[in-house]
Amino acid sequence: MITVHHLDNSRSQRVLWLLEELELPYEIVRYARDPATLAAPAALRAVHPLGKSPVIVEDGLTIAESGAILEYLVSRHGDGRLRPPPGTPEGLRCTYWLHYAEGSLMPLLLLKLVMDRMGRPPMPVLLRPLARRIAGGVVGAMVAPRLGQHLDFLEDGLKDSPWFAGADFSVADIQMSFPIEAAAARAGLNGSRPRLMAWLERIHARPAYRRALDRGGPYAYA
Repeated sequence: MITVHHLDNSRSQRVLWLLEELELPYEIVRYARDPATLAAPAALRAVHPLGKSPVIVEDGLTIAESGAILEYLVSRHGDGRLRPPPGTPEGLRCTYWLHYAEGSLMPLLLLKLVMDRMGRPPMPVLLRPLARRIAGGVVGAMVAPRLGQHLDFLEDGLKDSPWFAGADFSVADIQMSFPIEAAAARAGLNGSRPRLMAWLERIHARPAYRRALDRGGPYAYA
């Protein structure tokens, strides 16, 4: 049995989604974020030293990092499903998007989240206006232009196919879901990029995605 250590509103939701797509049995151990800091609880450190989610455990093996988890699951349990054959153009695209999601896009989204939270408690009241001005300048001069460039890149990546690795839905789409949903929630992704918005509609309509929401609980980006 696969055990998923699942944190609310986190990357672990896409692990549940893949498990539902593969129709694998699993159990969930749930964790809630600190409402003030949004940090994961200390209890997760008993599962993995970094105290982060997602983490899965199967047959005594503990695996962290969502991309590594997805690759492990499709390699061990996929039977050729949800990943194009290696060495093909589609296989190379799938590998690229699996790494791009966390290596290129998520750092920018995280930086924007941090900047947007500056000037709020627990920062001293007198410093908040200055912090907000500094953060606004960083976002306007550095973060927003780069995010726009990446969103244009993603929009262009869907011009020839409905899914990121090609004509067929794959694990690359599952990996890309979290940053693109986050971009729609807090980074300006909207109807000006219709291919990305249509892609979001397609993933949200998948039965396995809906089942994962039912199992995982409330998810702010859905």
